[in-house]
Amino acid sequence: MRATTLHGDRDIRFTEVPDPVIAEPTDAIVKVVASCICGSDLWNYRGENKITPGMTIGHECLGVVEEVGAAVSAVRPGDFVIVPFCHCDNTCAHCRAGAQSVCENLGFTTSGQAEYALVKQADGSLVRTDGVPDDALLPGLLALTDVMATGWHAAVCAGVRRGGTAVVVGDGAVGLCGVIAARQLGAERVVAMSRHEDRQELARRFGATDIVAERGESGEAAVRELTGGVGADYTLECVGTDQAMKTAFKVARPGSMVGFVGVPHGVNLPVNAMFGRNVGLYGGMAPVRRYLPELLGLVLHGTIDPGPVFDLTIPMDQVAEGYRAMDERTAIKVFLQP
Repeated sequence: MRATTLHGDRDIRFTEVPDPVIAEPTDAIVKVVASCICGSDLWNYRGENKITPGMTIGHECLGVVEEVGAAVSAVRPGDFVIVPFCHCDNTCAHCRAGAQSVCENLGFTTSGQAEYALVKQADGSLVRTDGVPDDALLPGLLALTDVMATGWHAAVCAGVRRGGTAVVVGDGAVGLCGVIAARQLGAERVVAMSRHEDRQELARRFGATDIVAERGESGEAAVRELTGGVGADYTLECVGTDQAMKTAFKVARPGSMVGFVGVPHGVNLPVNAMFGRNVGLYGGMAPVRRYLPELLGLVLHGTIDPGPVFDLTIPMDQVAEGYRAMDERTAIKVFLQP
């Protein structure tokens, strides 16, 4: 099959690789119908993480089940499915507690930007739709495989409920989906911290009531002013850098929780400030399968539409252009068509 492969710093290619094969009876192979590039893929693309040259990349996809292992019974060939980026059996003790992203049989999508993807623990992971969805729904459904579920996890971990003010640190696809989540979960006021006009506009479309364009101390001061000096009731950290984490703790009100979902890179937690101000930290890798049924219903009923986070659509064989666009911040998130 053809797949997106990474060969070095900013060296993305669309090449021939071996087809995935059923290795375990709980596996399934999915023919990819839609895929995308994630902001977290850029860490590998930029050389921030150690890679194996020639490795496949991409963890977000929708598709049609092509083949299943002998133990798979919940899906069958021909089913249209949503593929959560982290795979789980959905039955172990951790899954039953709502922590599917630390399943005892955890797996990951590793060739989502390809013609076919291998899914581990297919029965516990894959979520079927009722028939093949209209093309217009594909962007919104694709967002559920990671960024919408991840933004939702940030809001849940921050404790968002009816009333109060939520502040979202980060204006990438996850942060923008965090705006949707905070609004849907009931925050009366949603402040999006964003320096980019196109992302500010989309944040407002998703339900942000206020925009803070400043960063660092100026941004923190702007949030304090917006909240009458109190700070955020709920803070969503959706970046993963040390600066973003520091900002999140600075804008959080005493006694509140920071929900964090940004993949940490060089983060040093301000433990003394957390202790002194009674500000907690809760989050991590999103248990996508936990949220999928609810989020799928919200998208299908038109209650939310995270699809507009995709602002560039290109053929998958032009994936290198998509990476370049996201790296240069000329695109928020790139939708890939096989």
